[in-house]
Amino acid sequence: MKVISIAAFTLAMLLGGCSSQNSADADSTNIVGSDRDAHDCIGSAGYSWCARTAQCERPWELAKKSGFENTPGNFAKYCGE
Repeated sequence: MKVISIAAFTLAMLLGGCSSQNSADADSTNIVGSDRDAHDCIGSAGYSWCARTAQCERPWELAKKSGFENTPGNFAKYCGE
């Protein structure tokens, strides 16, 4: 019984140490949504700048709304990049 208690304590300490180390390593530059470009578009949310609409757009949504095939080349052509 004592061996099981020691093993459980050791495992808890190891797992606890891992989780606290990960949270200590987090830093404000890695926050989801903090990757804004020069036009303030959030790339991790799928947004890219479109000069034609003068706003941040999700390519697949713009393609559907504007009637072109969703490809990087078509998005660039439509948005004037």
